[in-house]
Amino acid sequence: MNLEDASQYINALYENRGVNKKKYVESTDLKKFGSIIDEDVSRMLQLIIQLTHPENILEIGTSIGYSTVSMAHAIKDYNGKITTIESDEVVARQAIKNFQERGLAEFIQVKIGDAEEIIPQIQEKFDIIFQDVGDKKLYPILLDDCLRILKPGGLLLAEDTLFPVMFKSKEHEEDFIKPIHKFNENIANNPNLESTILSIGDGLTIAYKKER
Repeated sequence: MNLEDASQYINALYENRGVNKKKYVESTDLKKFGSIIDEDVSRMLQLIIQLTHPENILEIGTSIGYSTVSMAHAIKDYNGKITTIESDEVVARQAIKNFQERGLAEFIQVKIGDAEEIIPQIQEKFDIIFQDVGDKKLYPILLDDCLRILKPGGLLLAEDTLFPVMFKSKEHEEDFIKPIHKFNENIANNPNLESTILSIGDGLTIAYKKER
């Protein structure tokens, strides 16, 4: 099966459902920003939230807020909360504007700064943590703290975890391949997690923290 053809077919079926990525980007004033999730990942995030009803979500890597808005649409009906971290202040301000324009700002708290500095200071616990930070070297670095603040029975979600398959050249080895592969190995070998990687977007890891 050709995954690209399958993705196009599925996206066409759900064109009028969820948050349309193309329209979201076109309506955003800022045109230079990091990559954002694909629509299939957006739908999966919404579905997971609708199934689990998390009260408290942490997002690492806001960009212009497309994934944040996708999740906020799913939590607004029961007054859930999203805390999202973005290192680029200009991009974060655009995301905040997007949240305000869509009437979702009350459900979202934005922290502007380096996730490597912010997350170790967090004591609050979360039902879902979604990681899509631009610097992929941070994936394995942040993992222990993410698991510390993830509630038992909670979900750790991570985007771009099939980068080791997608990128083969030496120029990507240090930035993408090695850190993501290390992260994937740590997740797969952690006895306190049940996990898998879905081949949607650029690879979406779903890991369940076992309850003790």
